[in-house]
Amino acid sequence: MPRVIELEDSGTCSLAECADALFAHGFDPMDEESLHHGAGWLRRLGNNATFLGDILVENLTQRHREEAQGQSYGPQSIVLTDHRGDCFLRANIWPGAEDRVLEASGRSPFLYDMPHDHNFHFLTLGYFGPGYWSDYYEYEYSEVAGYRGEPVKLTPKGRQRLEPGKLMLYRAHRDVHRQLPADALSVSLNIMHANPALGWLDQYRFDIENDALGAIISHGSTDAFLRVAVAMGGEESLDLAENFAAHHPSDRMRVTASDALASRLTDVATRDAFWAKMENSGRRMVAAEAKARRAALA
Repeated sequence: MPRVIELEDSGTCSLAECADALFAHGFDPMDEESLHHGAGWLRRLGNNATFLGDILVENLTQRHREEAQGQSYGPQSIVLTDHRGDCFLRANIWPGAEDRVLEASGRSPFLYDMPHDHNFHFLTLGYFGPGYWSDYYEYEYSEVAGYRGEPVKLTPKGRQRLEPGKLMLYRAHRDVHRQLPADALSVSLNIMHANPALGWLDQYRFDIENDALGAIISHGSTDAFLRVAVAMGGEESLDLAENFAAHHPSDRMRVTASDALASRLTDVATRDAFWAKMENSGRRMVAAEAKARRAALA
C-alpha cells in the first residue's frame, strides 16, 4: 500500500512559497532527502486552512478573467501550479457518498470503485473533510505484459482513509487502490512527480475479483492522433502506422496502430489474416490482444 510518511510540522506557508521551494529543490520521490523536503512543504501548505478557498473565491469573483498563471480547473482536479522541472501541485475534490453531484453523475467520473494503479509517483495529503477510503493492493509491474484478462497476483493490503493531515506516497506501478466515496465532501493536495517518459509506461485497471488485468487506461493523444490520421487515409499515415505496429517500443502503441490498420480492412478473412500475423509478433501483449481480436471475429 502507499507509504505513510510521519512528519510533524506546525508551520504554514502560502501556495507561492511552497511552489518556489519545490521548483528550486526539485522533487524525486525515490530520493529520501528530496521526498522529505517535498513532504515538509506539502505539510506546511496543508496547515494553511484558507489558501484554497481564497483562490476559488477570487477566481469565481473575477469569473476567471484574470486566472493565475499555471492554474487550471476541471470538475474534480485543480492544477495549482504550472509544470516546472519534475513536479507540479494539484488539489483533488472528492464528493461524499450523499452529495448531489455523485447522484447526478454517478461514481465512475471520480474513479470510485475502479481498482487502478498509477504510472507516476505522487505525494498526497488529506486537506479538507474526512477523506476518501481505499482498498489497497500491491503487484509487480515487471511481471505484467499488459493484455486484457492477464492473470495478475494482487496482494491485499487492507482498507484505509486519507484522513486530514495524513501524508502518503503513492508509488508508480506498485500501489493499486479501489477508491470509495468519502463520508463527506473532501479535498486532497498532491505533489505530482512528472517525467516525460512516464507517458509510455502503462496505467492499468484491474479485475480484483478474478486477479486479472482489466484494461490499459493511460491512452494519450498520440493514440488518438494516429487513429484519426489512419482513418482519414493517406500513404504517409499508413506507412507510419505500419512502422509503429512493427517497431514501436510501446506495446500499447503497437496495438493501437494495429487496430487503426485493421479498421481499414473490409472483410473478415483479411482482418483475420492481419491479426494472425500480429499474433506471431513475438510480443506477449501484442500476441494476446491479436488472439482476442481473432476470437471476436470468429
